[in-house]
Amino acid sequence: MAHNFDEIIDRRGTYSIKYDEAEKRGKPQDALPLWVADMDFRTPECVTDALIEKARHGIFGYTDTDSDYAASVTGWFVRRHGWRAEENWLVKTPGVVPALHMAVKAFTELGDAVIIQQPVYYPFVEAVSLTGRKLVVNELVETDGYYTIDFDDFERKIVENDVKLFILCSPHNPVGRVWRREELERLAEICLRHGVIVVSDEIHADFVYPDVGHRHIMFASLSDEVRGITVTCTAPSKTFNLAGLLISNLFIADEKLRRAFIAEYERCGFSQLAVMGMVACKAAYDGGEPWLAELLTYLEGNMNYLDEAVKSRLPGVKFRKPEGTYLAWLDMRGLGIDARKLDDFVLDSAKLWLDEGRIFGAGGKGFERVNVACPRSVLAEAASRLERAIAAIG
Repeated sequence: MAHNFDEIIDRRGTYSIKYDEAEKRGKPQDALPLWVADMDFRTPECVTDALIEKARHGIFGYTDTDSDYAASVTGWFVRRHGWRAEENWLVKTPGVVPALHMAVKAFTELGDAVIIQQPVYYPFVEAVSLTGRKLVVNELVETDGYYTIDFDDFERKIVENDVKLFILCSPHNPVGRVWRREELERLAEICLRHGVIVVSDEIHADFVYPDVGHRHIMFASLSDEVRGITVTCTAPSKTFNLAGLLISNLFIADEKLRRAFIAEYERCGFSQLAVMGMVACKAAYDGGEPWLAELLTYLEGNMNYLDEAVKSRLPGVKFRKPEGTYLAWLDMRGLGIDARKLDDFVLDSAKLWLDEGRIFGAGGKGFERVNVACPRSVLAEAASRLERAIAAIG
């Protein structure tokens, strides 16, 4: 590989919440952090070069993008996902999570119902509860580590609760599903029939593993009708490790929905975003594909390593390699540890700082989420720590 993903880069003392906030968050200082979903890899040189050039210019006044930026962003989705968005659909925000909050407020009223599919990325719940809306959960069905959608329950709960909005996670975090076309089409058909707007979080779209034989399908690409009810949330932050630069790109084809979202955005007091995020995004989409190709190969190797470690060295733990994302969803129910005490075992005995499954919803109890976007030696150390802790249970 031209890029050295095995390099250990010291992130301590860089204001990293992953490495510098253990004490603040009540975690042991010696716990190995594999929780929050950023990567321990440097972004590609095309990005750092563009940022250095802008820094050397030395003026950081109010800034906005032009058609060249839009062409870079839309071109990425044409090349990578076969989906052509138009420039006027583009709305830039400082992140997908704040965009979720804005979307809930823009498209629903206080007390309206919003449906999500748990176990799922926990800020989905916050986007509903913190905005005074009613949370409705369509629980995913787990069979031997593989998750499917209960479509009958999905539709029934939409009808019973008069659901106005559906927040879709695609690819799904944390269970790692890359939804098939027929699954997405069935969700779309139900939402169209009942007038439900779909906010589709597709931030992990670029992480689909070749050996799985799947491809990511943009929800809005299913049909013109589906595009008209969809807000597509994308960002370069996961793909190129740019989360700290606060840039995301939403696509809203329907003019009425787009105006409603922009009105809510403006009520938050935002106008122009930080220039460095926009510079990094354009540079990444223009020149980052060779780096990404090597990254995907490396991450697939990490998943394979973890899979073998679980099978050969971690009794009581189950793992099904994900179809997408760089997040591993470990089933630790076989250890016989009460779900309420599992995180203490992981932290205190294994000295690992992971994301405990229960924060993703009731279906996550007994699971732990592991971020494998790290040098393989770090992942190996994590597996060894867990192996020793399990052996000590007796």
